[in-house]
Amino acid sequence: MFPGALIVGEEGTGNDPGAIKKMADAPIAFLIDPIDGTKNFTSGLPLFGTMVAGLSHGEIIFAAIHDPITGETATALRGAGSWLRQSGVSDQRYRVSSPCAPKQMNIVAGTNFLPPELRPVVQRNLSKFAMNFWLRCATHEYRLAASGNCELLVYNKLMPWDHAAGWLLHQEAGGFSAHFDGSEYKPFHTSGGLICAPDQTSWQAARDCLFGSIE
Repeated sequence: MFPGALIVGEEGTGNDPGAIKKMADAPIAFLIDPIDGTKNFTSGLPLFGTMVAGLSHGEIIFAAIHDPITGETATALRGAGSWLRQSGVSDQRYRVSSPCAPKQMNIVAGTNFLPPELRPVVQRNLSKFAMNFWLRCATHEYRLAASGNCELLVYNKLMPWDHAAGWLLHQEAGGFSAHFDGSEYKPFHTSGGLICAPDQTSWQAARDCLFGSIE
């Protein structure tokens, strides 16, 4: 259906280290993570999924996130919203939660991948939020944020197959996201961190709360 499309997957980039950079110019590209949440999967925990993102000239235009345990699929199309699709049930539109102060935010923040100079600061400041947890699976973390069941996602390791589909799902649900320095996220960016929040104001408040003491 898509002859000549660039295919980039977690398992395949070892054969083509430049594949991620090629996404910026490819007319059509697909990012595929066949098993997101690998550690959960190999541990027998039912928190894993499959993520697919479609790109055109470096812009994410389509996303699908599938949960093989429940059979649910979350989809997003740029400019057309994000949706939960289940067999036999009407599609449900995703909406991020209402903006709130950091002390009311439920936050996903695994600190393992943070730079050494940032890690103790963030770990100390997590107590300023309502609750912090980490599922080791972007599939379910992005779905939680897009459906309004948590307010904040904080990531440092940015492999595109882990984030492109979830980023669009969250964006089309009304959310705001940016790198730690406030610059725009692109799927071929593999550094700079990422914060996803209900809107820009709550993003800034959360960012200040997380990192304020190092500036």
